[in-house]
Order: sequence, then structure tokens, then C-alpha cells
Amino acid sequence: LDVTPLVRRDGPNDVLVRVDNTDDPELIPSHRSDFTIYGGLTRDVWLEVVPPVRVSRVDVRTPEVSRDRARATARVVLANPERLRGEYAVDAVLTGPDGRDVRARTRAVALTGDTVAEALLELPAVRAPRLWSPASPTLYRLTVALSRGREETYAWYQHVGFRWFEFRANGPFYLNGERLLLRGTHRHEEHAGYGAAVPNEIHRRDLEMIKAMGANFVRLAHYPQDPEVYRAADSLGLLLWDELPWDRGGLPSSAAWRENTRRLLREQIAQNARHPSIILWSLGNEVADLVEEPNSGRPDSLRAFLGELKAIARELDPSRPTAMRKFDAGADVVDVYSPSIWAGWYRGVYRGYEQAIAEAHAKFPRFFHMEYGADAHFGRHTETPISGEGLRIDAGFEEAVGKPVANIAREGDWSESYQTDLLDWHLSVSERQDWLTGNAQWVFKDFATPLRPENPIPYVNQKGLLTRDGTPKDAYYVFKSYWTASPKFAYIVSHTWTERAGPAGRPRSVRVYSNCATVELTANGASLGVRRRVRDDFPAQGLRWDVAFAQGPNALVARCTGDGERGVADSLAVRYTSQQAGRPQGVRLTSRPLPGGRLLVEATLVDAQGRPSLDASDRIYFDHSGGGRLLADMGTPTGSRAIEAANGRAAIELEPPRRGERAVIVARTQELNGARIIIDGR
Repeated sequence: LDVTPLVRRDGPNDVLVRVDNTDDPELIPSHRSDFTIYGGLTRDVWLEVVPPVRVSRVDVRTPEVSRDRARATARVVLANPERLRGEYAVDAVLTGPDGRDVRARTRAVALTGDTVAEALLELPAVRAPRLWSPASPTLYRLTVALSRGREETYAWYQHVGFRWFEFRANGPFYLNGERLLLRGTHRHEEHAGYGAAVPNEIHRRDLEMIKAMGANFVRLAHYPQDPEVYRAADSLGLLLWDELPWDRGGLPSSAAWRENTRRLLREQIAQNARHPSIILWSLGNEVADLVEEPNSGRPDSLRAFLGELKAIARELDPSRPTAMRKFDAGADVVDVYSPSIWAGWYRGVYRGYEQAIAEAHAKFPRFFHMEYGADAHFGRHTETPISGEGLRIDAGFEEAVGKPVANIAREGDWSESYQTDLLDWHLSVSERQDWLTGNAQWVFKDFATPLRPENPIPYVNQKGLLTRDGTPKDAYYVFKSYWTASPKFAYIVSHTWTERAGPAGRPRSVRVYSNCATVELTANGASLGVRRRVRDDFPAQGLRWDVAFAQGPNALVARCTGDGERGVADSLAVRYTSQQAGRPQGVRLTSRPLPGGRLLVEATLVDAQGRPSLDASDRIYFDHSGGGRLLADMGTPTGSRAIEAANGRAAIELEPPRRGERAVIVARTQELNGARIIIDGR
């Protein structure tokens, strides 16, 4: 927006930015979407002082790239709101990663009084370019300067990456002429305490953690994200699926809706096409209102409109293919397609994954699997998770009995134990398929949704590898163990599973996720042997031990023993009991200080003898009166006023009351008498 006529040059100016989040049926995404659509300012807002003629946009393309030669073009758009006339020069300089200028080009532009002018600059070819890839995200710097006579009036900077890629029919994927298995996850743009107004440092931290677990691909779900996300992906070496926010809702008949959707796609491509990280323009997700539309040739059909969107994408950027997920009737319209396969969660069992992707591979010529995974409530573990055949094993103080689970998403335990098993199996399958383009786990971080009030944390999708505030679950380390070679690490499963129970003398399984070649586990100082990591040895790639815990405290230590790995270790203290606790009969409340000054108030479900009921998962409701403040609406394991217990416990953080005040915290369940704790300010 040009505010020049409104600015007072001889005094202060107040700039007010107003946004409106009123539900608008003419705009995507649909109100049926399973993620929160936030209001407020969710992007940076800048007031810039610029000259009368300036560079408003630079569209960079790399029409020719090989290992021997690369060429870039820059379409420079000039803004001239005051309709000035005269001769200007546009200079484009390409600077290499070593800081030296490698290529330059100058173009004269005559302003004739129009508000917009363009100049196309074709830079000379770069010999033996340094190619951009996840392993080596090399970026060149393009500087576009505008000058009149001897005076430079405006400069524009952006990065350029040289790479080429190919989604081959029936797979796999090639980058710069070499096969690359796409190892990915998905990201929603939000964070506890910020909603969608996420600071740049958190955007970048998310992508750094994705890169650190070994991923090379991210699907941006289900909308374009902050400019910092694309900048981070460019510099870190993460390939992106950039998605138009056509999510659910079908195809409204409104002409305004259709034009808005076309406009949004045009704007998205115009804004983001310069980023080497983007390899796919996704045209939508689950667009058929959860019902597959028949293969229709009607002009008002979903297929027809999808074809319109593809034509727009091809016109604006023919270098990138189009994609879509979960609209089988339009699979042949887009270039790359993903059906819905949720083996072991919404349908089937996770040991059916290999057959499921083989069938999809045969059906869809350019198959790229988006979305697999399972919900997990942080800190919830079980000695007997549901098996890969979909059997619930009730074992512990009783004998094992197999019981089939019809729908694991509804009837499962939502434990980290099951989530890690499912993801471990999916990775063991996908890593050995030589034809596979790749896949992407859903989702990197827990996120808020207007749906799912019945979840352990209400209104939070809990399929993340991290909690909503960025705390890793066990599953994060499963991916690190498969996808990273360095730095070396070992992680005993699990640092949130420090109290376990079972019959005396019955061994319990302990796993270690690690990228070391060999690992030794000791329990209470005694070695339980060295295990070699073998990729196809499920679970934990063979790094698992049966441990006969001693009654009371136990000390576990995992040490890497291979060449160059010694010194890498992890430790865990576990308290074990062979006493079988009864059903919960009450709630016990305690508090302890946290770093930074907050207090953690913890509710423990106990039986009639006061013993923790480690298997209890009752929903606990926290309430507060008096001084201080509960972190009650964060959607995190310690920031939710209503939350299911994880292994018999639930907690919430409290900003303590001031001196002379007191806080009263109450914890209740639907069935039990509540408990109260009083905290005095200091």
C-alpha cells in the first residue's frame, strides 16, 4: 500500500493496521478444516521509506542447470507510482558462495509515465556451478540495483540456488541426477502461546530441528507459510511441498470463491517461486468434502476446476510439477499424487504398510506418500502396546491375552509406546524400497484444532513428534536413529517413563534409539550385553534388552562402543515396583519449582492405600483462584486445564502469587473427590 499522500512530513504519524477474521465462505480454507484458522496479525508489518522509482519484485528463474553450466534470468518489476519519466539502468550481479562476483548484466529502462515497468535480464552462464541440495545447500546472491546517471537509487537482494530434479514415473525421485529418497514430515504454522503469530526464531528453530532429525523434505500444511520458513528451508537444505489452502469444503458454486482461489494460487506462486527449496505446488488437500467425486467431465466438477488450477500453475511456473493429496478422482490431473494411507491408525494395522504402498505404487504413476503416523499423549507409556497385527496384549500382573482392536485411533491407548512402534515399522519399510519416491510423517509438532475435544489434550491434534511447545517425544529420536549419521547419540526409552510396575522377576523391555553402530546397556552397574544396530531388526533396529528390574531405584546407562563413538552415552533412573496398585480412589497434589520461577503442580491418581495408579488415564480438571496465574490454555502437557493422565499423572504450570497473596489450585476428575493445594507467595 502506498501511503505517501497520507504521511505528514512535519510531524509524527500514527499507522494503524486492522485485520478482520470474520468467517468468509468465499475464501479458502474451508471452515471444515481440522486446524485452527487464526485471526490477528500473523506476519511482520513494515513501513518502508522508498524512492519514487523502486524495484518492487524480482522473479528469478534458472532455465538451464547441469553440473557443467547454469544460467539464471531475472524479470525485474519497477514501481513508478508518481508516473515519472526518464532513463534508468538496472544492474544484476550474481555473487558466488565464496563472496566473489561471478556474473553481471546491465539493462537500460525508459520510464514512459506508466506506474509499472519491467526489464528482463539474462545473466551469462555460470561454469561448473556449485549445486544446491539437502547435503550442500549452496546459495548464490543476486543483487539488483536501480540507478539514474551515476546515482544508485534502490537495491534488491535475494538468493539463488542451482538445482534440477525429476519425479520419475513409478519412482523414485532424482535431484541433480542422483536418486534421493525423500524423507519428510509436515509442519503447521503455530506454537503454544503464539497461535499463528510465530516469531522468526521459532520458525527457524522448527526447521532446524526437522533438519537435525535427518529429514530432507517438509510438506507445508495446508497453506503458504511465513517468508522466514522459505528462507530457512533454502539455507538449511529442506525440499518443500507448498500447498494452496484449498482444504475440504468441496467446490462451492460461487464465482467469487473460484476467482479468490485462482487469485490466491497466483499470489502464492508469485511470492514463493524464487525459492530453490520448493519442488511442488500442491493444489489442495481432501478437497472432495471427504467423499470421492465420480470421474466427471462436467464443467462445474472438481476435476475441471482442478484442471484450471493446474493450468495457472503451469503458466506461471512450468518448472515445477503440481501435486495433491486424497482426491483419487483427480489423481490423473495433477503430476504427483498421494492417496490416503494410514496403516495402523485410521485403518488396518501397521504391518500392512508395505502392501499398501505397493498397491498405491501400481495404481498411481507418480506416487508420493503424504501422511502416516499415530497420536501420542506425551508421557504415556505401556508395557504392552498394541501389536503390529492390531492385537491388544493385556499383560502385566495377568497372563497375556490377544484381543483384536477394530479401530486403533478410537480404541488405542494413545501411548508413545505405540506411536514409536508404528513409526519404527514404517521407516523400516520405506528405507528398503528402491522404487519409492519417499513419504512424510504426519505431523512434526502437535497443533490446535477447532475439532477433537475428546482428545487427551482437548482440541489438540497429538500426532506430533514434538509437543505444541516444541518438546520432543520419543518418536523424534526414532527418526534420528534412522536418518542421521552424526552427531552420534543414544537415547534410552523413555525419559518420561521413570516409574514402572510388574510382577517380581518378570523382565521388562528397554530400548535405545541411537545412530551408533553398537551400544552396551548396563543396569545397576551390570552389563546386559552389547547390541549391534541392524536397520531391519524391528523394533529399535535391534537395540533392545530384557531387564529384570530390582525393586526400588534402578540406574540404566547406554554407551556407544564402536570406533569413534566411545564417550556417547545416556542414562536413566527408573523406580520399579512389583506391588499391584488398585483402581484410583483419590487425587494427590504436590508442587515443585521449575527453572525460570514457575511452579509445577502435579496431580497423581492413587489407590486406597495411596499408591500411584500407573495405568490410570482419567481426565483431570485443574482450577485456580487467588493470586498467580495458571498456564491453562496452551494445549501442552503442562499447560492445559483439562487433560488426561499419562501413567497416572497430570501437571500444570503456575506463575506463583506475589508476596502476601496465595493461590488455591484444585484438581478434580469426573469420578473421584478432588484435591486442593494452597501456595503462598514469597
